[in-house]
Amino acid sequence: MVDERGEVVTPSTITCLVGLRETARELAEGREPTVIHNLISSRAVREQLSAAGAVPVRSRVGHSYIKAEMARLNAIFGGEHSAHFYFRDFFFADSGMLAAMHVLAALGTQDRTLSQMLETYHPYTASGEINSRVDSVPDALARVRAAFVTEDVEVDEFDGLTVEHWPAPGEGERWWFNVRPSNTEPLLRLNAEADGEALMERVRDAVLAVIREA
Repeated sequence: MVDERGEVVTPSTITCLVGLRETARELAEGREPTVIHNLISSRAVREQLSAAGAVPVRSRVGHSYIKAEMARLNAIFGGEHSAHFYFRDFFFADSGMLAAMHVLAALGTQDRTLSQMLETYHPYTASGEINSRVDSVPDALARVRAAFVTEDVEVDEFDGLTVEHWPAPGEGERWWFNVRPSNTEPLLRLNAEADGEALMERVRDAVLAVIREA
């Protein structure tokens, strides 16, 4: 999806929009909606879906994982950072056309431009996926752990290493990042997000510097 300014709309933004529309439809049918998103989707996805009454569930990165979770939980919708969107009522399969129709339907019900309509769905700034070739993936991950895992962050290793520093508003800087090894190459993939562009760039550059230490 490209907006009227010629800028690509992030897949997390589309996941928010479509997930909220599918959530409303499921709630109207009297069912509790479950929506799947992979763990490097924007934090806004789980925040906005939860606020709307859905149960957001993280999956590992990869279509096979998200499809399996959707089938296991009978999830109404699933979205990936790579712009794949899955629908329960389309055999749990990926359909760019259905996702596009959702966006067009939402756009047609109001008078704002696409960028204006989608503004509320991406409150944070993301780095996008950045690859780094390293001599040793375990050594690079160990350096990241040593540099960033402290008492004031939350850490999980569900798919790579995720470090999150996200206090309540006004109580400190809010950022998170995930570093995942490639399954086929000696690469580490970084995704970072923060509450503000300058902070995201600072976190992104700090993590990359540690990953790329010679």
